[in-house]
Amino acid sequence: MSRRLPLLLSAVLATAALTATPSAWAAPVTAAAPPPTAAAPLPTAPAGPGSQPYASYWYPSTILSWDPATDPDARFNRSRVPLQPRTSDPALAANPNARAGEGKIASLVSFGPTSNNPSQGSADPNYYAFGYWQYVDKLVFWGGSAGEGLILAPNPTVIDAAHRNGVKVYGTVFFPPAAYGGQLQWVRDFVQKSGNRYPVADKLAQAAQYYGFDGWFINQETGGGDSGLAGEVRNLMQYTKAQSGTDFMWYDAMTTSGAVDWQNALTSANSPFLQDGSKRTSDSMFLNFGWSQDGLDSSRTLARQLGRSEYELYSGIDTEANGYNTSVDWNTLFPSGQPHTTSLGLYRPEWTWKSATDRADFYAKDARYWVGANNDPSKVDLSSGWPGLAGYVAESSPITAKPFVTNFDTGQGDFYNAAGTRVATGGWNNLSLQDVPPTYRWVVDSSGSRLSPSVDFTDAYQGGSSLRLTGTLDATNTVRLYQTRLPVAANSKLDLVVKTPAAGPTKLKAAVSFTDAPGSFTTVDVGSNTGTGWERHTLDLSRYAGRTIAQLALQVAGNDPAYDLRVGQVALYDGTVEAPAAPSGLTVLGASDVTAGASQSLRLSWTAAPGGNVHHYEVYRRNPDGSRTFLGATPNDAYYVGRLDRAGTEAVTTLDVEAVSTTYGHSAVASTTVGWNATPPTGSTDLALNRPATASGQCNANEGPAKAVNGSVNGGTSDKWCTLTTAKWLEVDLGSAKKLNRFVVRHAQAGGESAAYNTRDFSLQARAKSTDPWTTVATVTGNTAGTTTHPVDTTARYVRLVVTKPTQNGDPAARIYEFEAWGQ
Repeated sequence: MSRRLPLLLSAVLATAALTATPSAWAAPVTAAAPPPTAAAPLPTAPAGPGSQPYASYWYPSTILSWDPATDPDARFNRSRVPLQPRTSDPALAANPNARAGEGKIASLVSFGPTSNNPSQGSADPNYYAFGYWQYVDKLVFWGGSAGEGLILAPNPTVIDAAHRNGVKVYGTVFFPPAAYGGQLQWVRDFVQKSGNRYPVADKLAQAAQYYGFDGWFINQETGGGDSGLAGEVRNLMQYTKAQSGTDFMWYDAMTTSGAVDWQNALTSANSPFLQDGSKRTSDSMFLNFGWSQDGLDSSRTLARQLGRSEYELYSGIDTEANGYNTSVDWNTLFPSGQPHTTSLGLYRPEWTWKSATDRADFYAKDARYWVGANNDPSKVDLSSGWPGLAGYVAESSPITAKPFVTNFDTGQGDFYNAAGTRVATGGWNNLSLQDVPPTYRWVVDSSGSRLSPSVDFTDAYQGGSSLRLTGTLDATNTVRLYQTRLPVAANSKLDLVVKTPAAGPTKLKAAVSFTDAPGSFTTVDVGSNTGTGWERHTLDLSRYAGRTIAQLALQVAGNDPAYDLRVGQVALYDGTVEAPAAPSGLTVLGASDVTAGASQSLRLSWTAAPGGNVHHYEVYRRNPDGSRTFLGATPNDAYYVGRLDRAGTEAVTTLDVEAVSTTYGHSAVASTTVGWNATPPTGSTDLALNRPATASGQCNANEGPAKAVNGSVNGGTSDKWCTLTTAKWLEVDLGSAKKLNRFVVRHAQAGGESAAYNTRDFSLQARAKSTDPWTTVATVTGNTAGTTTHPVDTTARYVRLVVTKPTQNGDPAARIYEFEAWGQ
């Protein structure tokens, strides 16, 4: 494999990042891909009044005309979460081999395609909701392509989540080789000067400042340059740092001669791109994947001679194709009993998501990648080919100030709960709402049977998930959750919101350790629950005033052969739960029909609440029955609503936006109305089209349930919902109860696959409310057709396809290209 190929491949295929099958991404490349057409830069499509905003991308020439004041998508791409400071106490490292303050981890991740990457999440729960921030120092928002744009800014959801965890985020500047569409003129455009200024550099700094991220990863792989051009690239980075302090990470490709010649080490040929005499050119360097022990030893020596730390060098490993099956010389990077040689650069760790069959498989693979096969960072096997990164790099924690609140929300889910009440159904992803994940996933100390902590997507107090503890309880279990540095005041409180299967003792205690004895826990009894719903227990910490909490944990003691407890929120704060000031000036910036007279998409903005104690804003619609439906949330002051459904023939719909404080108090609302001008459709329409869909699982990351309601069967063999789960079901929320007259199911043959893969046996179910039992409205056995139509006469909000025999030939995968529910 060409040594340049790993960094190049994803950029060339960037437009297919969310539609390529995992096997296509993982396949070894034996020959260069054909170059894309070197056309003129593609113009950005004008945004409609209520159209979907997307993350920004440019060419060097087009970024010069970018102005956030005139870019209609810009305000939707702003992160509002500042970079948090972090703490890392060596005494609290989960693994004794892990080092704090030595080698760090930089992660190059493709969260989506270069173009058409939604700014603020989407209605698809299938997403790379990364949750091991505690091991990462820098995250590169990887992408860019010759056919779309070379300069890619991160979308705000990723920035918000990373900053909340104390991780810096970089955008990407990518110059591909000529064989992959690269043009040397693009590099010359990048370094063009106007007087003593570098205009493109000024725009890089402006974009980072306006959008709220930290710097840029520069990947210059276009050949044909000379030493003069290489010098100008260095000058541009030095100029930018002098003007704005913007961070840079340099990829080991271009050398001082202008040639592209991967060194796989820090050498005299590339060191000026890190340190040029007395001038700091970049903040770090990503060394190419072909490094060796001698090369890294010499790199460390040269870095020190230049007055730089060897830990500013990130030795790259490519896990795009094989994930944790990748062969790595760990002992060269992290020699046993000796200081780390350099830091570690990860290329494409989202393999854990792209190769997963469903969300559970993704979470299992992600745990294996980061903390090892035992799912416990304290128990990594260093003799394994992939021990888990927790075996080398100690955890860091951003929990250094109060209030601290976690709902164990991962930033994705199949519903949305607010204070324990279901306010939205259907899948979603939005990393802006992700809470700080537990520092220790999972460290459980027990002298008997060990309880199993997990992220539970079936119930939540706030958001789409909660923490669940299950198993045989026959001894005291201490579940370490968070490393912290939180001073206790006279009015400090610790809240736990928990749910138990039955009323009675929770057998739960809050456990804290203090910095004067960080390994010793002090416990406070939570007590009993009075029922089976979510209940809040407020614990007084005043007796510990003046001390600083080093760890937050949970302790369970007693006997129970089937212990089961959910934790929906942990909050440590001073005083009382604050209700923030209300936002104001809620405005509909634009609206576009999804279905004329029945649904529309909206761009909203408002004036932020004064006071600075807002965690995020929640957007709701008021329903005719007085209830409210959750439409989304953001820390920003602008939000895109992908779909607002009309209720019956209402003339207007009222929207509310309320601020949620850092202690999760709620403000008064700001309101506005949206009018409905068109007459509601009177004919039969596909009411499932683009509605929130969930499923039992999926075969590949790009074959989720949303593909079965996207209105298309012509997008290739990945334009379907596919699952291999034992129980196979697909569920769609129609938004409100609708009168249905027929279902249409488009099976494998409708999408161009073999008729042998058409679904043989299945049933159709419906219900009006989520609390109602499912009613079977049609049952089919022995089907062979590619498209089937099923007349019904029912009223339902929720509809479901249940597959009992997925194919004609025994193949175990269900393949559904479209699931339609027709009615009014």
